Amino acid sequence: MPHRRSVAAVEHVDDQESTMAQTSSPVESVDRALLALQTLARAGAHGMTLAELAAALDLNKTTVHRALAALRFRGFVAQDPSSGAYTLGPSATQLADDFFSDENLPVLLHPALIALCGAVDELVHLGVLSGTQVVYLDKVEPDRSVRVWSSIGRRSAAVTTALGRALLAHRGTDRSMLAGYARAADGDGRIDVEHVWEVVERAAARGYATEEQENEPGISCVAVPLLRSGVAIAAVSITAPAERMTTERIAWLHRQMLEVLPPLLPDGLALPPEPVPATLRD
Repeated sequence: MPHRRSVAAVEHVDDQESTMAQTSSPVESVDRALLALQTLARAGAHGMTLAELAAALDLNKTTVHRALAALRFRGFVAQDPSSGAYTLGPSATQLADDFFSDENLPVLLHPALIALCGAVDELVHLGVLSGTQVVYLDKVEPDRSVRVWSSIGRRSAAVTTALGRALLAHRGTDRSMLAGYARAADGDGRIDVEHVWEVVERAAARGYATEEQENEPGISCVAVPLLRSGVAIAAVSITAPAERMTTERIAWLHRQMLEVLPPLLPDGLALPPEPVPATLRD
């Protein structure tokens, strides 16, 4: 009769295998390559020589050189011909760009938009910057949605929208650059650049931007940027009738964004932190 292990014995073996998987990589060569990428990412633009990288990884140079050769073949690592230093290559940096592309963002962020819409019971939009305009990538409407003309794929001037202002405030936009955005949006010069600059400056300081009936009478918006490495790559807005967008409610909506969105954002994206009140500083 063949030997049959008890269920408890099988579970014990599975637990041992699980523990081993947590403490050692199943494929050491792949693990070394990944560790090399992580170390080079932290080294930044200056990169590291083979000797420096081997020392940092506590591996011999021959082993590290083999891993680097494989990474160079696929463009994940580049080598400076004069100094010999290794840096991240275009394939490595392109990974995150592809993951957070305009095509993927609606899929990645739709659950967060649904949750936010449910929490505030207002129309929610996702947008990105395209030239001097904002492109609406996704939207979620509540059952009692205020009827605002909006559609996925619509474009609006960045300087006149809360979405655009939230993005500009966290992309290093200065006053002269903002004037260029305004000229592109309105050749007649009817946009009050000083007003928009004040809104963008406030958005940079407090983490959210507003727009009050500047695109449609009776409609106002509040928006927060989604940051990747500190730079805004997208923004989420809440749109509501202007009569409901009091100072107090805008502050409440911002708090809802800070509570609802972060747990549902993919790794690598974050909201600006809520500013510390002046009374609590030092």
